[in-house]
Amino acid sequence: MAEHKRVTSRRRRLLRTAACAFAAFVVGGALLGYFRLDGNIRSVDIDGGLGDARPPAATDGSFNILVLGSDSRGGDNGSMAGGDTGDTARSDTAMVVHINQDHSRAQIVSIPRDTLVTRPDCADPSGRTAPGAKRAMYNSAFETGGAVCAVKTTEQLTGLRMDHYLQVDFAGFARVVDAIGGATVTTTVAIHDKDSGLDLPPGEHRLNGQQALAFVRTRHGVGDGSDLGRIELQKQMVKSLLQQVGGSGMLTNPVKLWSVGDTVTKSITTDSALGSVNSLVGLAQELKGIGPDQLSMVTLPVEAAPGDPNRVVPRQPAAGQVWTALRADQPFPPAVVAAQPENPAQAAPTATPSAPARTTGKPGAKATATP
Repeated sequence: MAEHKRVTSRRRRLLRTAACAFAAFVVGGALLGYFRLDGNIRSVDIDGGLGDARPPAATDGSFNILVLGSDSRGGDNGSMAGGDTGDTARSDTAMVVHINQDHSRAQIVSIPRDTLVTRPDCADPSGRTAPGAKRAMYNSAFETGGAVCAVKTTEQLTGLRMDHYLQVDFAGFARVVDAIGGATVTTTVAIHDKDSGLDLPPGEHRLNGQQALAFVRTRHGVGDGSDLGRIELQKQMVKSLLQQVGGSGMLTNPVKLWSVGDTVTKSITTDSALGSVNSLVGLAQELKGIGPDQLSMVTLPVEAAPGDPNRVVPRQPAAGQVWTALRADQPFPPAVVAAQPENPAQAAPTATPSAPARTTGKPGAKATATP
């Protein structure tokens, strides 16, 4: 009997030791993973770079995020999405995202990259002051002084404080789309753009990362070839990605969530306040109830710039009304919404296809139809 008790006691100690070892392994692995994801994130000290000369932060719980897509051709971006910008990088896509006071809805304003603005003095990458300009293209701010100058220019344009900053480049966007399983878009017209490599017949298409990147960058192969048409394609993509994330079960699948988290954190640059996994998870938790139906999107009202038909300027008073609405945490003015540009991918087709094609994402930018 005594021998049996000693054996039982040893077994219990072994089980406790094994359980503690397993717990240490799990916790240690989680901590290592946590630090690894933290190490993926690049951040910029926007607050330190701008100081106190900024619009005041809202006090009602609402906040704003400046989201930029960089057209840098550095690293993995060099062969992606066509075009050429040499050694420079500009903000190819710019969206001001406003989250309302109870974090139940979002409003997005897309700023055309060719919008002429007054760019303030900014520090260039070497630390020297780059003088401001009165008729500078909006996307030149990022090229001149990086994230800090882009935020400073946007705050001057909008009168809104950009509480956070989020930047993704070409390769990062494509990786994120692949990580979440692709994106679905629908076009009623054919899109053929030799610059971006996009080739879509009319119909519903499941796009992989490279194809999705080509879709949000294409403009020559659809509509009037302007940046305004491209912005409408970007709006469609944003809603598609929100739909994909919400319907994929990703948030309840730890393996999938880890894979996506690893990809996302490798693909973004944030302000310092968002520069950790804990902060990004906290933001995601705050916004988890916002899907396509809780999202309102407009393009900043613009008109052709005097003396330069290839550039645009904010159209007043409509542009001012958009920023006033966000400052007051109110919906966009109905007149602004009614006057929005048409999505060229949703234009009335010149001929009705007998059987709309469905495409599936395959490697490369070209999408091929399947019966």
